[in-house]
Amino acid sequence: MTTLYFVRHCQPNYHNVDDMTRELTAKGLADRPKVTAFFEDKSIDLVLSSPFKRAVDTVSEFAEKKGLAIEIIPDLRERKITDGWLEGDFTDYTHRQWMDFDYRLPGGECLREVQARNVAAVDRILDKYPGKTILIGSHGTAMSTIYNYYDPTFDYERFLTVKVHMPWVMRFTFDGKTCVDIQSYDPLA
Repeated sequence: MTTLYFVRHCQPNYHNVDDMTRELTAKGLADRPKVTAFFEDKSIDLVLSSPFKRAVDTVSEFAEKKGLAIEIIPDLRERKITDGWLEGDFTDYTHRQWMDFDYRLPGGECLREVQARNVAAVDRILDKYPGKTILIGSHGTAMSTIYNYYDPTFDYERFLTVKVHMPWVMRFTFDGKTCVDIQSYDPLA
């Protein structure tokens, strides 16, 4: 069995409009020890992450404490919304994307593309690290599209329950490449 723990990043600074460099807020930094504590007893073999700073920073304290390097997986990044900053109703945008997995803004990605990219990355991880327990720094939409791939009942309404949590953990258990169990956890609870 291979276990993948995806952790949605802690609270980011939305005043920084650059997805790649968006850092954690003071609250996000303060929540990192709770993420570290949540994973203390999980026998994590390695740590992977999206290349985005907020995802890396969320898992870096745990990785440092355990003496594990963080391997960056570019295809685990969050969706690209548009070429600039979304000016408008973000809730309407996300609803439209979940209702139509091919909906995109100019220069952005649709959820079908995000899902395909992230699931392909998961397949490569399963090939490379069979039998391992892995912590992955991730993002809400990326994690949700992965969940939807393995369990199509994960829809917009369930996404809304995840959207408000930073951080949030989803555990995927695989037998080979077959996902046999998915669980969600609130590391702040």
